[in-house]
Amino acid sequence: MKRFLDLADFSREEIIDLLALARRLEQHPEPRALAGKILGLVFFNPSLRTLASFQVGMTKLGGSSFVITPGQGTWQLESRVGAIMNGAAAEHVREGLPVLASYADALGIRAFAEGKDLRHDLAETNFKAMASVVDKPLINLESAVNHPCQALADWKTLDDIGMPQRAKFVLSWANHPRVTPIAVPAATVHMAAQRGMEVVVLRPEGYALPPEIMDKARAAAAASGGSVRETQDRADALTGAHVLYAKEWGSTTHYGDSAGDAALRANLTDWCVREDWFGPAAPDCKFMHCLPVRRNVAVADEVLDGPRSIVLREAHNRLTAQMAVLHRLLA
Repeated sequence: MKRFLDLADFSREEIIDLLALARRLEQHPEPRALAGKILGLVFFNPSLRTLASFQVGMTKLGGSSFVITPGQGTWQLESRVGAIMNGAAAEHVREGLPVLASYADALGIRAFAEGKDLRHDLAETNFKAMASVVDKPLINLESAVNHPCQALADWKTLDDIGMPQRAKFVLSWANHPRVTPIAVPAATVHMAAQRGMEVVVLRPEGYALPPEIMDKARAAAAASGGSVRETQDRADALTGAHVLYAKEWGSTTHYGDSAGDAALRANLTDWCVREDWFGPAAPDCKFMHCLPVRRNVAVADEVLDGPRSIVLREAHNRLTAQMAVLHRLLA
């Protein structure tokens, strides 16, 4: 494995094999596997779990890491192709990233969507431009429309709790005070489809995921024996559900228009996941969220702190799943 950019780059069998390695490393650590290896981490956007889990994972495998946060202790980096650099950025990624890659054995990059032009973000324009100048093993730490590290950890979490392959998996939109990226929902719907689950995307009007993302998930479902559909009907989605995965994301109808998005979501405060969402229709349904989460805006305390929540296990699995990625890339 040379790059870890998208679960879709791998077959279902290859993902299952990678998760088997994650479980093996969890049970039988290899503290010298990456001795002398160095991981460079470039974060254009904030992080808690991704940053900490990659640093800890590298250390547990015997390697080391360095972190670059452009503009905070280092030069601000420009990522736009063809940019006229007469602003704040002092250096371009076309020079900066190859230099950082030359210091490391692998590089991880986090660069969120610009959130202005949906076509531009769906094409992963900025991330692909950066990837093209990196000649070392590369990890996607979250790009415009993908977060494969989160998706891999989520798959492992489902396996850990013995969730059947064909279980009903509901990805639900949740409320948030501002626009958030579509990377996690895009990665999540694909992950569940690739695992072979009955996937339902529950979202209000105006928040449908782009056709390109849904078509990609449907193709994965067709290959795995799963299914993918969308609905605005909460009762229909949750009836018989085994997993409810809540995630906030911005309106695709008003993409790049924060005022239009704000007006649309102003009437959607009832899209805060509460215990009464489940009721008799899904009494044993597990609850997942990638974190961070706005308590009592996106998800109520009673759900996050209740027995159906597996968000902390899910977050811990970021470490174990990513250790397998690092081992496969560098060992």
